[in-house]
Parts: sequence; structure tokens; C-alpha cells
Amino acid sequence: MYITASNLYDYLQCKHRVWRDKHGPMDERNDEPNPFIELLWERGLNHEKEIVGNISKYLEIEGANWAEKFKNTKRAMNEGVELIYQGVIIADNLLGIPDLLRKTPNGYVAIDIKSGRGREGSDEEGDEGSMKKHYAVQLCLYTDVLIRLEYQTERKAYIIDINGEEHEYDLTEKFGPKSPSAWELYENTKEEVGALILNKKQNKPALSSVCSLCRWYESCKKWCQVNHDLSMLFNLGMSKRDVIVEDLEISTVEELGNVDIAKAIEQKNKFKILKGIAEKTLTEFKHRANIKKPELKEGVDFPKVSKELFFDIEDDPTQEFVYLHGVYERSNDGSKRFIPFVAKGHTKTSEKEAWAEFWDYIRALPKGDFSVYYYSHHEKTIYKKLRELYPDVISEAELEAFFDNPNVIDLYLDVVRKKTEWPLSSYGIKAIATYLGFKWRDESPSGALSIKWYNDYLKTKDEKILKRILEYNEDDCIATMIVKDKIEEIARTPTNSV
Repeated sequence: MYITASNLYDYLQCKHRVWRDKHGPMDERNDEPNPFIELLWERGLNHEKEIVGNISKYLEIEGANWAEKFKNTKRAMNEGVELIYQGVIIADNLLGIPDLLRKTPNGYVAIDIKSGRGREGSDEEGDEGSMKKHYAVQLCLYTDVLIRLEYQTERKAYIIDINGEEHEYDLTEKFGPKSPSAWELYENTKEEVGALILNKKQNKPALSSVCSLCRWYESCKKWCQVNHDLSMLFNLGMSKRDVIVEDLEISTVEELGNVDIAKAIEQKNKFKILKGIAEKTLTEFKHRANIKKPELKEGVDFPKVSKELFFDIEDDPTQEFVYLHGVYERSNDGSKRFIPFVAKGHTKTSEKEAWAEFWDYIRALPKGDFSVYYYSHHEKTIYKKLRELYPDVISEAELEAFFDNPNVIDLYLDVVRKKTEWPLSSYGIKAIATYLGFKWRDESPSGALSIKWYNDYLKTKDEKILKRILEYNEDDCIATMIVKDKIEEIARTPTNSV
């Protein structure tokens, strides 16, 4: 059974996914097509076709199976073909299908075509940023196979990114001063993946933010619920869960709720256990294991203004495009309205116009007499990028002043995370608002699906699709209002919990 680049990618996304794909309960796997995943595949394939279509000469490898394609790939390399497309390379238990293999003076190098940026943190000022880990480990596997087959001697490969730019990956390079090199990460990942595939090692599922698009999500969630797994606690996660389970020999939420903190910290100091988990963190997790209803950790005092705005954007991160700025406006006279600012075309002009209309609306509000609530730093981050793209819409000083205004509140980071506790595994807006009884009008509310809907709208111009997007965004804004109001209600309750 081969280890592939996809196996390595899946492991970096979720350490349990590899085992479950090979040995999990297949009747619990959801094989229904995911529209958003399909959209990503389609985009990636179209980008690859565009890049390859601009190459004047290459050999595309054909064959009925992997063995035949591998044989044909080796023949092409032995004959010195300059550029090979969709070659298959196999050595020992490793199988790779790099998009391109290019002949160089030192042998063949692997090239992968990606529909994302080539490096992490790159900018327009010339800083290339660092290698992406999930890109790097895949390139390491291809390079490892080429070295074993004696078609390469260097640990070097390339990425062609969404902009058609080629990025060299020195696979001996470290991701950071205290981080391993790409090759070290690859070796460790490959060893773990191999053991999981062969069932020589097993691991347990855990709930995390990357789960929602996985075909095993409901299966893993069910397992965690039945077993009262520690990852059911917010922000605990797989890594901390595994440390606590091994070092304290407890595995359920109830057991963590009864743990003796003083004794645990004494053991931590004596035996150097609970690495990465401080006393404050362990105490916080114990408290979460015991709460049955939402509560405040400290006082909350929201602004008293004539207008409250609950604000949410919809954007496509795969294309770095913002297509909707939604505001749910509530006035102190009891009136409410939803105000959307939509880019109805996938053009820079449409994106800029929608954003400019949003700021025209903001500037027309009574100065100092309105508040804005948004959920997480995403809006702030995206707005900084938009300002760089369209500096004539708003100045850097004005944008900073807007977000520095104490009446403009990141409800998630500044309030929910810092000042509240909830008996939930997630503090996301959907988890909390659903817990509070709010229901989205759409049967499958999802930011990822909103991207798919928007792309369908661009193709068809069907106003029903646009209506679905607007209703989803409006419900997100209303959900933010519901959470804010509940926190305010808790703050007014003498016991500080409801």
C-alpha cells in the first residue's frame, strides 16, 4: 500500500483522517458531493489546464494503470524528455504524481501547479514569505522518489501558483528559526502516515475548526459525543487532548471536570509532563468541563447609541474577492433593516463600487452615535487588504480610526472569547446562535457554500441565487445580534448566568 502526497496533505490537515480513510467505518462516511469542494477542484483543474495550455512542448504520460504510467514515465526520463506532464513515479512504498517533471543539469525536478499563492506571507513589496507546509511535504515526497530512482540529487522543487509565478522550494530550508526544515517535517509525517495506513498505529478523532468540510465530520462528531471526548470542550483540540489523556490518564469531559489541579501541576513540575499546558489553561478547561449554561467571566458594557449595526462580509478567499458587505441596522426606535452592498460582477470595478457604497453609508451615520458589531478579525483583515487595493476609497488613517473606535466591536475576540463561557465545543457564530434557538432560513447555511452560490449567480445571473446569498448573509448578521443581546441579558442577570 503506497504513501501518496494526498496522504501527507490529509495528515497535516487532520492527524486522524489518514487512519479513518483506510480503516474507519465506511458506512458512516459521507460520500455525497460537496458543492464547495467540487468548486475548488474545478478551479484547480481549470488553472492547471491554463498553465499547461501555455506551454509549447511537453509529453503527457498515458497508461491503463499506475504501473504502466510509471513505466512510461521512466522511459521518458531515460530518453531525456525536457518536460513531462502527469508522470507517475514510484519507489518502495512511495507513489507520486507531480504535475510536471522538468529536466535540469542535475536530473529531473518536480513542479506542482497550485491555485493558491506560492508562499505564505508574500507581499507586493518583494518579501517572498515562507514555504507552505502542505505544499512542501508533497514536493518532498516527489523529490524523495526521484532521488531513490537516481533521477535527482538535490532536495529542491517548484510551485507554479495562482498568478502563474514559479517559486523555488529549497526543501532543506526551515519554516522558521525554531521550526524543522521541510525535509524533517516530511520524514516525520511520512513515518506517521505509513504507520496509520498499515494500522500499526491508531489515533482518535477530535473536533476542530477544519472538520466541517470533511466527509467524516458527522462520524467523528458522533464518536466524540458518545465517548464524551475532551475535544468537546472549546479550544482544547486534538494536540492538547492527547497530552492530557496520556499524562493525566483521563479521557472524558467528566474526568477532567474532577481533576485535582494542584496535584496535576505538582506532577507537571516533578515529571516534566503536560507540555504546553499551563496551570491557567488546565484550570480553564476544568471549568469548561463543569459549566452547564453560558456565563460571564467579567463585566460587559455595550455602547448606548441610537443605531446598532451588525456587520458581516462574504468573500472568496480562493480568488481574494469580496462580493458582499452586509449590515443589519437596528435603531433605538425599534426599526430594523438589512442593507447589502453587492458586487454583481467578478471585476475589480464591481468590488470597489460595493466597498465604496458601504463607506458612503457609514459616513452618513450620526457621528459618535452608532455602534458596529462583527464576529472575528476576518472583516478587519480583509478591509486592510481592500484599502491597499483601493486607496482612493478610504485613507489608512480613516480605516484605522474606524476599527480603533471603542464603539466598533469584534464580538468574538473582544467579548465572547475574553469575557464569556459557553457549554459548547465551538464558540463560532453558528454554534452559539443555534444553541440560543436561532435558525438560519437556508437548510445548509455555510460561508463555503455561499462562495459556490455566488459563482453560480455569476454564471446564470439568476436573482433567486442572489436572494439566497443575501438571506444567508442577513441571517449571519441577525445571529450576531442575537448573541450580543444574550450576552447583554446575562450581564443584567444578578447571577451573571442564564
